[in-house]
Amino acid sequence: MKKLLFTFLFPLQLVAQPFSRTEIIRWEKQAAQVTIIRDTWGIPHIYGKTDADAVFGLLYAQCEDDFKRVEMNYIEKLGRMAEIKGENFLQDDLYIRLIIDSAEAVNDYKKSPLWLQKLLNAHADGINYYLYKHPEVQPVLLTRFKPWYQLLWTDGSIGAISTGDITEDDVKNFYLGSSTPVVARKDLFEEQITGSNGFAIAPSKTESGNAILYINPHVTFYFRPEVQVVSEEGLNVYGAVTWGQFFVYQGFNEHCGWMHTSSNVDVADLYKEKIVRKNNQLFYEYNKALKRVTQTTITLHYKKDNVIQAKTITAYYTHHGPIMANRNGQWISVRGYNRSLKSLIQSYLRTKTKGLEDYKKNMSLYANTSNNTVFADDKGNIAYWHGDYIPRRDKKLNWGLPVDGTIAATEWKGLHTLDEILHVYNPATGWIQNCNSTPFTVSGSSSPKQENYPAYMAPDGENFRGINAARVLSTENKFTIDKTIAAGYDRKLSAFEILVPALVSSFEKNIAATDSLYSQLTEPIQTLKKWDYYSSENSVATTLAIEWAQKLTTSIQRVYIDEGWDDQVTLVKKFAATATKEELLPPLLAVVTELKNKFGQWEIAWGEINRYQRISGDIAQKYRDDQPSFPVGFASASWGMLPSYNSRYYPGTNKRYGVSGNSFICAVEFGKKIKAKSLLAGGESGDPSSKHFTDQLEMYTRGKFKEVLFYKEDVLHHAERTYHPGK
Repeated sequence: MKKLLFTFLFPLQLVAQPFSRTEIIRWEKQAAQVTIIRDTWGIPHIYGKTDADAVFGLLYAQCEDDFKRVEMNYIEKLGRMAEIKGENFLQDDLYIRLIIDSAEAVNDYKKSPLWLQKLLNAHADGINYYLYKHPEVQPVLLTRFKPWYQLLWTDGSIGAISTGDITEDDVKNFYLGSSTPVVARKDLFEEQITGSNGFAIAPSKTESGNAILYINPHVTFYFRPEVQVVSEEGLNVYGAVTWGQFFVYQGFNEHCGWMHTSSNVDVADLYKEKIVRKNNQLFYEYNKALKRVTQTTITLHYKKDNVIQAKTITAYYTHHGPIMANRNGQWISVRGYNRSLKSLIQSYLRTKTKGLEDYKKNMSLYANTSNNTVFADDKGNIAYWHGDYIPRRDKKLNWGLPVDGTIAATEWKGLHTLDEILHVYNPATGWIQNCNSTPFTVSGSSSPKQENYPAYMAPDGENFRGINAARVLSTENKFTIDKTIAAGYDRKLSAFEILVPALVSSFEKNIAATDSLYSQLTEPIQTLKKWDYYSSENSVATTLAIEWAQKLTTSIQRVYIDEGWDDQVTLVKKFAATATKEELLPPLLAVVTELKNKFGQWEIAWGEINRYQRISGDIAQKYRDDQPSFPVGFASASWGMLPSYNSRYYPGTNKRYGVSGNSFICAVEFGKKIKAKSLLAGGESGDPSSKHFTDQLEMYTRGKFKEVLFYKEDVLHHAERTYHPGK
């Protein structure tokens, strides 16, 4: 395929667009209507006269805490990463640019309702006012933020892009060819099953008779700050926001709360297009006729040798969407819903909902593509929805694979209604859990039945976190906030209830006392045999089990099969039932040898090598064994750990350092007054010189929560600093 390429050069520099006196006067007037109160944990409580004032203050406060993360999120969604990270990121930028059109975002801004335009303006103004007041802050790329930037996202999660199984490498191979450098992508099993946990507990199972919600997203550390946003127009919401966005993504207001878990609902489809070249033009076959392939020019910029260069690509589209891959000689187009005005409206208005019926009306906007929702309210309702935006399709077709793009039978037929979407309202069991697992175990015996739903609506398999969550929620009948937190911090690694007995049995049945393996593995095997399968800082068995199981991941890796993800639990059971001694024992010997080589002995407690370290405000922190770190008794969600903690080795380290997992965690009880406790990874600030950079760090490693200050009188009583933006 022929592609048009050209290059031009100019010095790599930032040319700031000066702020006008008119803008500055407007910003200062709005800042005077905003009060930010930082509590003793540095959490910003923003109070504004209007919603727009509150949004202005929220974005200003976010920039105070971590401007570089605010900026980086927008750079990524603008498809401009290569301008700061180099040619290796061209495929990432092109991937974004194929599915997110900035021109459409601008148009959506222009046609958005007046109330939303005010918020969009306020969000950009809050960031720009921060830059004006802090000339010492040097953006890496964006020196002026635009109101339409907020419309580059779908529903609040920066990773919420749906393209089926199309990857950046598919895009690279199709459009950029082999000459473009390849980025080494880590394929780390422990970080693949991350997602999030959400629990809702009905009044019938709580000590107070009020509903309780447990909010537990699993993301990269420092991915979302903790905030409260209040206005005199009825806004009063607390929770976690994605850096640079103006609505609380996971949180609660006075009446209800919502926890989003990542959804595997099929919201994007791949189409096999039949391409025909005629009269030097490209067409595709559809309904036995030829339609013109739309072509558009995308110019990408990238940094090379401290100079910005450009590469122009001709991109192709059918009515299904952009062409993003070539598989077996067929062009593959992608139909999705990766950016919309309605998604932003739904995300913001959600924060003002007043209970289950109001929340259902919000869900009926059908614009949330990436989330399942766990819900609770002050009337005692609990609920769950598996997805929200779900295209209606022909049930006879396999939508887990590319479908025929030449026929009308593969077209979407509108969206499923809220009643049709897989959901649970006030289950008789009194509890709901979702841990990125199948919805068919979401509430024990009150769970929906799989046979009642099309495969594309619930392609999720079971995982060990789901098994654990169902166990801890079904055994307690007098939940409090503290008991809910304890349930969410259950440390059982249930995958090893299956894997370790298989290992022990293989050793005892196959290894004679005269075998060389016997003397080397007898003690490690005995350590594992005596283990209770609970992770802890002082557990040597945890170290052996996790290090060993990581070496098995090619055999127990989850894969997408046919119309959904395989069942992790069934997969591990099958492996354990059929694994040979050659598959099970040499990996354990390798672990024992590695530990001896690194530490002089294999008896290494989990907390000695599994560490939490925050020594830099850089987005990509470098980890070092010779710098301070804290022991962590948690482990990866892959093995069934509810309080997920994904750690890995880095070049030059003998210890593992956490990178993702539990981030913002909160348990909230809805009654006449809100009661809540929360915890944030590390601390609110991204500035190493701030005491709020690490003031929650040791608490995080122990699972010790702080009281949430929701009511203004409590905030004032614990105020550390009160000010207007810019002061």
